[in-house]
Amino acid sequence: MKVHFYKYQATGNDFVVIDNRESKLSFTREQIERICHRKFGVGADGLMLIETHPSLNFNLEYFNSDGSQSLCGNGSRAAVHFASRLGLVNGHSSFQAYDGPHVADLLPSGIIRLKMNDVSGIKTIGNDYFLNTGSPHYIRFVENIHEYPVVEEGRKIRYSDAFKPGGTNVNFVQRLSDDTIFVRTYERGVEDETLSCGTGVTAAALAASLKGYSSPVNIKVLGGELSVDFKSSQSGTFSDIYLIGPAKMVFEGDLEL
Repeated sequence: MKVHFYKYQATGNDFVVIDNRESKLSFTREQIERICHRKFGVGADGLMLIETHPSLNFNLEYFNSDGSQSLCGNGSRAAVHFASRLGLVNGHSSFQAYDGPHVADLLPSGIIRLKMNDVSGIKTIGNDYFLNTGSPHYIRFVENIHEYPVVEEGRKIRYSDAFKPGGTNVNFVQRLSDDTIFVRTYERGVEDETLSCGTGVTAAALAASLKGYSSPVNIKVLGGELSVDFKSSQSGTFSDIYLIGPAKMVFEGDLEL
């Protein structure tokens, strides 16, 4: 079977994107793993299928590189860019993702503002935090982030008894200035560090607000720069959360499965 695909990256988080509006394609876990494999396939952190939706602009099916499913913030931004390329959206868009409906705006500059769902119930674990921004995220503030053993420490937390059976993503955060943080993420489903994680930087920004940061929070990641805008309430609920950053098509091609 020959499949036409598009390769996207969003601050270094990379994806294989396929137009499946005719609903002709479905993939097994093994096929997804092979497509995303960086030696035997295209190579990506995840696979995305753009499909039709009865009332929204499109439906987004997102798969991590191990075949599991979750919300992907950077992937969703890339999907909006791709949907615009297909002519499904023009500026403002609405779509269904893993955690429910979302809206987004593709600005003339190429920046995508993705509205995330509201977040409540940030849990404190010692000096660390745990919250769900569409995917579960553990947040730890550290120093010397470029020397920090992200994979080793991230894997310990991801597979710890506290988060079984599903596990969690793990983010390590360094405060750079009054409005900027640096985030490195160990992603479950990829089982490695990625250059960027959209739901992760969103979680890190919200956790940073508990340490005195105000909206918007600027975020540096290994793959570039993002920002997160939000409103917070005294009850601990965050609303009007926007993940803001670029996405770009890298190339397209045909894949033999």
